[in-house]
Amino acid sequence: MFVKEEKKKELKERMLSLDILEKDIEEKFILASGKGGQKVQKTSSAVYLKHLPTNIEVKCQKDRQRETNRYLARKMLCDIFEEKVLHKKTKRQHILEKQKKQKNRRKRKSQKKYT
Repeated sequence: MFVKEEKKKELKERMLSLDILEKDIEEKFILASGKGGQKVQKTSSAVYLKHLPTNIEVKCQKDRQRETNRYLARKMLCDIFEEKVLHKKTKRQHILEKQKKQKNRRKRKSQKKYT
C-alpha cells in the first residue's frame, strides 16, 4: 500500500492545525515483530514516534513498508493527540463505546434468560 501525495498533504495540514510540528517529533525506525516474513525481520520498517511536548508515544508496524508505517504512525499520533489533549471523541472511541453498549445488552439479556 503506497500513500498518495494528496493524503500526505491532508495529514500535514491536520498536524499543523493541531500544532504538531515535525521538529517536536522524535522518530525511530525499529525491527518489527510478528507477521511479514523475512522482509519484516531484516529491515527496520516499524516506526516509533514520540511527541516531545506531550510525551505521547506511538508505535506502528501495520505494513511491511516504512513509508506507509510513517504515514499511519503520524495519523495515529494526531488521533491520540485529539483524544488526550483536546478531549475530542474520535472514531476509535465511538467504536469502543458502541461495543461496550452491545456487550452490556447481551449481558442483561442472558441474565434475564437464566434467572
